[in-house]
Amino acid sequence: MASLIEVKNLSHTYPNGFTALKNVSFSVEEGEFLVVIGLSGSGKSTLLRILNRLIEPTSGNVFFKGLDVTRIEGDELRTHRGQIGMIFQHFNLIGRHSVISNVLYGSLGRTGTLQSISGGFSKPDVQLAKESLLRVGIADKAENRADSLSGGQQQRVAIARALMQRPRMLLADEPVASLDPATSHSVMNYLEQINKEQGTTVICNLHFLSLVRKYATRVVALKAGELVFEGKPDAITEEWFKAIYGEDAIEVEIR
Repeated sequence: MASLIEVKNLSHTYPNGFTALKNVSFSVEEGEFLVVIGLSGSGKSTLLRILNRLIEPTSGNVFFKGLDVTRIEGDELRTHRGQIGMIFQHFNLIGRHSVISNVLYGSLGRTGTLQSISGGFSKPDVQLAKESLLRVGIADKAENRADSLSGGQQQRVAIARALMQRPRMLLADEPVASLDPATSHSVMNYLEQINKEQGTTVICNLHFLSLVRKYATRVVALKAGELVFEGKPDAITEEWFKAIYGEDAIEVEIR
């Protein structure tokens, strides 16, 4: 497999002086389901935001398909972001708008804001939105207000919205942190299907190792901004768990 992403010596310090990442390096191959683990504040969200170029690193580089995308601007940046879907912990939907409208907003990178405001979504985009909702099992909710849905259903809308970009890579930042255990597996199953059936590379931040072991093909762990583990899920022994999360940590399973 060829590397889709290469992260080299990545560091980031926020204006308040907090250093979120310290000299982090790893690569992600096409088609992987990579999970990033670590305590809150370990740098997981910062890492995903740098990969999507929502923020720039203080130092280091990110290569996407061999191209250094660390400090690109303008059309190059729009093209890069257009290849990456982003799924957030708190869904980031417009509650008073319909489900299908929220999904269609995922195509804004292609259609442009003015076109979408005027109701100018193309027939192919509308069809893709319906197919994306069908893929995540809520096609029957297309005309419902987004805020009338359960948390798990809203997260599935967010996944469908990300699919509107036809992404090469999906970034999911704690996508199940706000959900109950049963719903968590439902959402993770859809991400796994997209990974396996469409070949979409997934990078997902998670807390629960039971989910990591079930869905990840490979794991990297961050601790205080540093990369402290890289390997297969079954290589995370009790000793590694304590090293990553602390001696007093207790593993909680989602069944």
